[in-house]
Amino acid sequence: MRLNQMDDDAARSALRSICSSTGWVERMLGARPFADEAALLDAADSALTELSEADIDEALAGHPRIGDRPDNASSAREQSGVADAADSVLAELRERNASYEERFGHVYLVFANGRSAEDLLAILDDRMTNDAATERRVLRGELAQINRARLLRMLSTESIADEGVPR
Repeated sequence: MRLNQMDDDAARSALRSICSSTGWVERMLGARPFADEAALLDAADSALTELSEADIDEALAGHPRIGDRPDNASSAREQSGVADAADSVLAELRERNASYEERFGHVYLVFANGRSAEDLLAILDDRMTNDAATERRVLRGELAQINRARLLRMLSTESIADEGVPR
């Protein structure tokens, strides 16, 4: 696993592309080396459970609003189901995102992979009924799914790159 062989600066950069929480990144750096994929994912989940609310807020700040133009390849890939949505649906997403942010004080975070804009609106509507503590638990679960998917994609990219390397 290339992440184990990277120097700290390179690994820090790679991990920051997964999750923008400094606390999460540093915990992951401290957990190296990872024996295998399962150990990496377990460490990611464990690091997330140890984060303070401020650390979670830092992680949230690294995620664009659902329906906005993503500023990185990971978010663009994850929100691909929203890209072709009708202008009216995108306008509704913007409006409901604003309501969500006003209610909870942070961006609406959802594991968007493979979900349409309509699906994401329905999930947002359901989550608007949560109290603040419940919503924080839900978004930690969503962040865990996002982190895991990004880590698996990173490992998959490593495997593809390794296929062309003579042994």
